[in-house]
Amino acid sequence: MTAADPDIDAFTRPYWDAAAEGHLLLRRCTACDRVHHYPREFCPHCWSEDVTWERASGRATLYTWSVVHRNDLPPFGERVPYAAAVVDLAEGPRMMTEVVDVAEGDLRIGMELEVSFRREGEVAVPVFGVRSEG
Repeated sequence: MTAADPDIDAFTRPYWDAAAEGHLLLRRCTACDRVHHYPREFCPHCWSEDVTWERASGRATLYTWSVVHRNDLPPFGERVPYAAAVVDLAEGPRMMTEVVDVAEGDLRIGMELEVSFRREGEVAVPVFGVRSEG
């Protein structure tokens, strides 16, 4: 495990196990029916602890981004430049991520994206690229 690896515990294990299988999970509150991300043990909207895991569609739109040209922290320094981004998931929540396989000049607010997963040591990390047709 490196400093960049997430802290995986009994609560977040389903999220990371699903990611390893190529699926993005979100949390849905059964009290107010709202979806949230990042995973928490309670609903950030109504504070209910009655929340469950739900498989996301993997679809998103680009909300904003910044191209990082210098980052001295491992493993990011080996990847520069990269597009650090915030996306609006189809289910509603916003998520911090990275946009991959898109030229810097082609990035546009509102562009349609879909999730894929990049292996990072022991885990698969969700990243987003241009949505495929179909």
